[in-house]
This record gives sequence, structure tokens and C-alpha cells, in this order.
Amino acid sequence: KIAESVVVGVSAAYWMVVGFWTTLVPNLFGKLFPGWINSGLMPGLSPVRENFWFMYFVPLVLGAMLLWRLAPKGAWIARWPLAFIIGATAGIRLLGYVQADFLSQIGNTVKSLVVRVESTDPAAAGQVDAWASLWASVQVILLVGGVLCCLVYFFFSFEHKGAVGKTAKVGIWYLMITFGAGFGYTVMGRIALLAVRLEFLFDDWLWLIDPRANRPGDWTGWW
Repeated sequence: KIAESVVVGVSAAYWMVVGFWTTLVPNLFGKLFPGWINSGLMPGLSPVRENFWFMYFVPLVLGAMLLWRLAPKGAWIARWPLAFIIGATAGIRLLGYVQADFLSQIGNTVKSLVVRVESTDPAAAGQVDAWASLWASVQVILLVGGVLCCLVYFFFSFEHKGAVGKTAKVGIWYLMITFGAGFGYTVMGRIALLAVRLEFLFDDWLWLIDPRANRPGDWTGWW
């Protein structure tokens, strides 16, 4: 519990200080009071006010309203800026997701099933590479087929029997492979983080290992 409390407390304090100096000071107080911030806190900031500098009072007021969450009788005041933050963040993330992910996935499913790939060999410039074209066509066919099979699996207006049931089973295989690959990728990332932490503990801290040969001589004699 002591270790957990120390980690949580130090992390909260550290990120609070980082957020104050990297976000609040340059992006809020530096816009409202540029001369004072430039002379006393951050000389690198411009001391000239922007044309619509007074608009930055809006986030200042919203941030002050969030602090009312700590007051027992004024907790309802914090709901308004919280609702604004959640709504604005959801809208911005939705636009980014639709443009970068959703539309690109739809575009990949409306491509031609037969793909012609030109050869990269200078001697065969302008000619079609048969193997590359075949592999690219197979990829597109598997992608479009997987999308249709997964859609059939989630389509419950018809009973999953006969051709519909077989197609839905193919969709299940696609989903299981996707979930398995995603889970494996997540586990691989966590194991990589664990390996980095163990290397820090045994190499940089305890000096039990020296994979990069940073300590010449008999460095294990102390223990």
C-alpha cells in the first residue's frame, strides 16, 4: 500500500506540474496576460496580445467551474463544463475517426476485385507482375468477403441456417482471428514493457546483468 500510495501521489503531482507549465501557462495565462507571463514566468512567450484574446476567458471560467466539484453544495455547477468537454471531445474524435478510419475502410471494400500490379523490374517496365497481381487480388477478395460474412453474422432478420448459417460461420472465423490477433498484439506489447522494466531493474539498478557491456571489469564482485 505504501508503494502504491507513493506511485499514485508522485504521478499525480508530477503530471499536475507538467500540465500547469506546458498547458495552462502558455495556452491560457500566456494568452490573457502575455506581458506578465513573458516577464515573470516564460520569457520565450510573445508579450503581444492576440486580437481575440478575451475569448480565452471562456476556458478559464469553465476550468473554475470544474473546481466546484469539490464543494458539497456546488457540485452541480461542475456538470456544465464537464458536459461541454465530453461533448466537444466526442465530436472531435468522431470526426477524426470517421475520416481516418471509417471512410478508409469503406473505400477499401469498394475496390476492384482484380488488381493489376506493374512489375518493379526495370527490364519489365510497364508489364504486369502476375504473382503480385494475384496476391493483391486475393487480399481484396478476402477483405470484401470477410466484411460481407461478418455483416451476415450480425444480421438476425434471417435464421442462421443453410447458406446464411455457413456464411455466418465464416464471419465467426474472421472475428475470432481478428480478436485473437488483437489480443496477441496487446500481450506482446505488455511483455515488451515488462522486459524493459526487468532490464532496468537487473541492469541499471541492481547490476546483476550487463547486456550492453557498459561496466568493464569484474563488476559483480560487490554482491
